[in-house]
Amino acid sequence: MTITHLQNAAAATLSEPKPVSAPLGEPVPAISYLDVERADQVETGIWEATPGRWARYVAEQEFCHFIAGHGTFTPEGGAPIAFKAGDAFMMSENTRGIWDIQETVRKTYVIIKR
Repeated sequence: MTITHLQNAAAATLSEPKPVSAPLGEPVPAISYLDVERADQVETGIWEATPGRWARYVAEQEFCHFIAGHGTFTPEGGAPIAFKAGDAFMMSENTRGIWDIQETVRKTYVIIKR
């Protein structure tokens, strides 16, 4: 049995922020994270993004729970999904869309790798 415990996710130290790879205008958002690789095809961790917009491709299925901030995610061909601290959603594999962060967002996530 493997148990991953993300302690105090709201205040955990993350990686050095780096600009996103496909920004859509200014400001250019930066992301930072703490990834925990496991032996069971699951990745979990904490992710943070500063305000701005960018295109994103989500290759694997992902569940995320927002613990700070707010914004929207607009899946390709779909309506914007507004989220705020306390919300959660599940993205299917091969999801394409646009992140639009209005206030720095922090989330915990679980990615199911195949």
